[in-house]
This record gives sequence, structure tokens and C-alpha cells, in this order.
Amino acid sequence: MVRALYSIETANTDPRHNLALEEVLLRAVQPGQCVLYLWQNQRTVVIGRNQHAESECRIRALENDGGHLVRRLSGGGAVYHDLGNLNFTFLVTHGDYDAARQTDVILRAVQALGIPAEKNGRNDLTVDGQKFSGHAYYRTGDQCYHHGTLMVDVDMAPLEQYLAPSPLKLAAKGVASVRSRVVNLKALRPELTIETLKSALTAAFGAVYGLPVTPLTEAALDRAALDESIARFSDPRWVYGTVKPLTEQREGRFEWGLVRLDFTLSHGVIQDAALWSDGLSADYLSQVPELLRGCPLEAGPLRTALLSPPDCDREAAEGILSLLTTDQNGGSL
Repeated sequence: MVRALYSIETANTDPRHNLALEEVLLRAVQPGQCVLYLWQNQRTVVIGRNQHAESECRIRALENDGGHLVRRLSGGGAVYHDLGNLNFTFLVTHGDYDAARQTDVILRAVQALGIPAEKNGRNDLTVDGQKFSGHAYYRTGDQCYHHGTLMVDVDMAPLEQYLAPSPLKLAAKGVASVRSRVVNLKALRPELTIETLKSALTAAFGAVYGLPVTPLTEAALDRAALDESIARFSDPRWVYGTVKPLTEQREGRFEWGLVRLDFTLSHGVIQDAALWSDGLSADYLSQVPELLRGCPLEAGPLRTALLSPPDCDREAAEGILSLLTTDQNGGSL
């Protein structure tokens, strides 16, 4: 049961620092506590844990303009941040985690500002079908977070310039561009500012949980742990990933997300594999390549391998199985 609420803001706009601060808060949160972290990044594309960097972002254009590509711990899709965007994170232990209640804080805050926001789809908040907030989730051990974006006054031109979403996603949404799917809250309430939204979020946080909100500062956190985390989020191997020259490729779209699976075969056995996805089950999806290595390309052994982890996402496993066991002419293997 949540018994204490805390809020923390950072004036730092470097995404590597801010993702690291989020991780430090995650590892520090204790049972009975819920922390609301508010933060902003300047000219940044943030990709999900298992996404293919070059397929999601026009990296050269972003970096030539002084921007940053970073990879977060959670799953989900790529998002663009500038100072017209406000990010939020709820940090709790597993026993206190309640995505619906946490989302209600966001909805109440935005609705209190006179904007008719609603939840739509697996992890979006919208107004009249246009998205202003996307959410993602992460758990490590007993610690959990739920984070997302709030588009207040984001510059839409870089949004299209830097993001390169899959044609499968755009076709499924029935639109031809990224811009047509999103909306700034300021377009709906012109007088809205980031500071006004921060105040509304803090008020809604206390109202939803029925508790006072105590401010925190970065000075109270473990600086050595923060520096170590900054180094990890800055590491090019983490940010860009490693793309292997694999000979087979399968790609599909499911209710739980997009997935691309590359692999090599020898005598009907998968020798190596790589997976990219915007699915939310980040830890499970990151295990899939290792689960597939050495596995015959046959439905029975594949199913056993994909369903074997304790944290298996059965829906994702079934989707990946269908990709692997359907040949390119549409028949089953």
C-alpha cells in the first residue's frame, strides 16, 4: 500500500543524465513509496530497449543538428523530445504498482486544465483520436516504473525530420505521416505552459492517492551510482546496438507491437538470431535471440523454447512463433 508520495524535478536537459537519474530513483524506491519524476530533454530521440536504431531514427540528421539518440530500459516505440515536451515517471515497488491509477494521475491533471483527454490503445493518451502522450513500463526485480511523454508545445518539423517509423505502423493507423497522429496540448489550450502542467500533475498526484507530496532533490541521491548509470546510457554499444549480417528476415505487426526477426539457418537449425521490436515486454523480447539459437525451425521445439522463460510474454511468443513457422508464400512450415 502506498503510504508516502515524493516528487522530484531536474533542470538538466541532457537525456543521458535524465535516464540515469530515472534508473537511480528506480533502484532506490522502497515499499510504500511512490515517486513522481518530472524531466525534459533537449532535441532527443529516445528509442525503446529492443528497437533497431537506424530503422527508427535518421541518426545523422539528428546528430548533425546537435541532437542526441538515446536508448531507454523500457520497451515501446521511438519518441522525439524537445523543451516543448514534459516527461513523467512513476517509480514504485511491484506490490504498489498500479498502471491504471498512475495513468489516472495524468488524465486528471490534463482534464483539470480543460482538455478532454482519454486513454486509447495499449499505451497512448489522446484527444479526439490524436496522441499527446505515449507510455512505457519497466520492472527489474521488485522495482517498477511507468513513464511517458506529454506533448505541450513540441516543434513538429523535427518530429518528422528525425523519426522514421515503420510503414507497417503507419499503414495500420491509416495515415501517411507521423505528424497527423499527434497533437500538442497547447494547440488545445493556448495559454498552457510546462510549469502549469507540472503544477497540475503534482496536484493530481496527491489527489489520486489522497496523500501529501514531499519534494526530493538530486542531492539526496547516490552520486556515484548516478555517474555509473550516465556512463552506461552514453555507451555507443548500448545506444546503437550491434547489427549482424544474418541471411533470413521476417517482419510482422501484432496487437502487442511490431517485430523484426533476423536469423541464419544451417541444416534446418537456427544458428544465430537478432530481434528488434517496439513491444512493451522489454526483458522477455531481449531474451528471444538466445532462446532461438540452436533450435530447429519446427513448431514444437520453437514453441517450447519461446515459452520457457519465467517472464514469458505468451502473446509475444505466439506472434514470433507465427513469423518463424509461416513460409514466405503464406503456408505453414
